[in-house]
Amino acid sequence: MKDPKKYELRGVSASKSDVHKAIKGLDKGLFPLAFCKIMPDVVAGDPDYVNIMHADTAGTKTSLAYLYWKETGDMSVWEGIAQDAIVMNLDDMACVGVIDDILISSTIGRNRNLIPGEVISAIITGAKSFLSMLSDHGVMVHMSGGETADVGDIVRTIDVGYTTFARSHKDKLIINDIKDGNVIVGIAGYGQSTYEHNYNGGMGSNGLTSARHDVFGKQYYDKYPDSFDHHSPEELIYSGSRSLTDKIDIDGQEIDLGKLVLSPTRTFLPLLKKVIDNYKNSITGMIHNTGGAHTKVKKFAPGRRIIKDNLLPIPPLFNIIKEESGTEYSEMFQVFNMGTRLEIYTDTASAQGIIDICNSFSIDAQIVGYVEEAPESEVVIKHEDVAYTY
Repeated sequence: MKDPKKYELRGVSASKSDVHKAIKGLDKGLFPLAFCKIMPDVVAGDPDYVNIMHADTAGTKTSLAYLYWKETGDMSVWEGIAQDAIVMNLDDMACVGVIDDILISSTIGRNRNLIPGEVISAIITGAKSFLSMLSDHGVMVHMSGGETADVGDIVRTIDVGYTTFARSHKDKLIINDIKDGNVIVGIAGYGQSTYEHNYNGGMGSNGLTSARHDVFGKQYYDKYPDSFDHHSPEELIYSGSRSLTDKIDIDGQEIDLGKLVLSPTRTFLPLLKKVIDNYKNSITGMIHNTGGAHTKVKKFAPGRRIIKDNLLPIPPLFNIIKEESGTEYSEMFQVFNMGTRLEIYTDTASAQGIIDICNSFSIDAQIVGYVEEAPESEVVIKHEDVAYTY
């Protein structure tokens, strides 16, 4: 990705600048700096309550799942795809304090000639299993149905998305009000938490187009023509050197590289339920490092300089992506979470307690930076004695 336009030439954008331009004039809800749009209580008309609705998908991660499934016959990757799409909704909503009694509905579009019913069954099974795990941790999410459509004229393989809805009392909300002097608790998306069955590479569901094409080799170009956009330049399609089944050693455990990239997006809800119960009044902001990665906070911290000078160690997966793609760190931090996928902005006194809760779930966390006043919003990332300013 040495060419800064490489990501866009593949038909995707880390900044989504054209999308943000299109929606610029839309109402931003009751609290414009909230991580999710918050609406008045349209459902019941109670001025003390609000409604939050969110929609997201697993993105192009489904294309990589398709490749891995066709190569290995491993159906479990589809269960992970359900989790990816659900978490991209739930953990965004958690950033405004919504962590319970959430309704979800699925929207799945498939090419029936390529995606059989057993894949749909695996996705539904994965969703049920994931929601059962959340229930065990006191987080109630309710499936309300959905739509599965055969739309082969539109979708190459399959698109998996969910819409979520919750009604919340205003007193429970977390509205970003990031302050000068705050510290940033960074929480890892990699490793193996107490509620996960396997090591998590930390990818999440962002940057998959880059990871898939920059890491994996040309053998998949002819073999799986349905897995990519044919409008993209051929030299940018599967331009890496790796195989999906290359073995990666992580702490003595061998994991297929394809499976490592496909690690289901970690949810932080079990730990956030405890964090919010104990530290809500000390939290001035929560940022889920999804689209835009480490620069995402800029939209929610006007007049603040966000300095990240002690990020969590970069896990193996992101080092592989950087090595294969030749991407500069300045770009990597804008596309990938680099291992630090959630940020909580708080005071110094509360930070250690939050870190302790994360650690109780076997999830790494530490103070990764701090906040200063500035003429305008700015993010500074310090890594290996170099400062990257956005």
